[in-house]
Amino acid sequence: MPSSKNIPPLFSFEFFPPKSDEGARRLKTVRQQLSLLNPDFFSVTFGAGGSTRDKTYETVINIQQTGISAAPHLSCVASTKENIAEILTAYKDNGVSKIVALRGDLPSGTLSAGEFRYANELVEFIRAETGDFFQIHVAAYPEIHPQAKSSGDDFENFKRKVNAGADAAITQYFYNADSYFYFLDECEKSGIDIPIVPGIMPITNYSQLFRFSDMCGADIPRWMRKRLEQFGDDSDSICAFGEEVVTNLCQRLLENGAPGLHFYTMNKSAPIKAIWNNLQLDTLS
Repeated sequence: MPSSKNIPPLFSFEFFPPKSDEGARRLKTVRQQLSLLNPDFFSVTFGAGGSTRDKTYETVINIQQTGISAAPHLSCVASTKENIAEILTAYKDNGVSKIVALRGDLPSGTLSAGEFRYANELVEFIRAETGDFFQIHVAAYPEIHPQAKSSGDDFENFKRKVNAGADAAITQYFYNADSYFYFLDECEKSGIDIPIVPGIMPITNYSQLFRFSDMCGADIPRWMRKRLEQFGDDSDSICAFGEEVVTNLCQRLLENGAPGLHFYTMNKSAPIKAIWNNLQLDTLS
């Protein structure tokens, strides 16, 4: 698998744009707490709709103004080259230099995918419009994208994004570390040497985790499912079990050369801080 080359791991945290003033206040508190962990960047998810897209932009600029790098997600589906170019210019003018470039999902009721079909086309467009200004992160799927025809097709899609100019990749979350290590081995065989950062999803809610995993194709191992089912509505036991499982996963990933960790925070800081403290990551930052 690709070597970490003795480079200290980098850590990042993902937020979704708040939908209300109260949500914005809560996110500001979470952001301030996680900023003490010295992250490489905060990323912000992206909605295809106008109001959601505006919330992403507003959240990104607020983060950037605090002195911590913000990495907005940019989804190309249902977009035009003109509006993507406008967004890139606005971010560039505000000092934002990282982008998470994604295909995204077609909004309900939308008939056309727009001028971009796949994420590699978005990466190519960003490079053509802005050169090397942006550090571009793309998605990787160690357990295979749920819409992929086969594992081979999925890997070819990933290679196209890398060849288009991606600087790094962030994986979909997973709980089977071997799927990540196997994916790295495949990348090495194909000459892909960009950093591939594991995406980490804390476990705090049984029904939410299963719903998300069914949508995105993340596998929950049978032994984990059975343990979580056993806890029923005992949220304290679910959180304690989840903390242990995810801490052990992160430990194994870091010990075997993962270039960092990207935490899907769900706009909450406590689960992240608990895992962080268990891993004693302050000694690395």
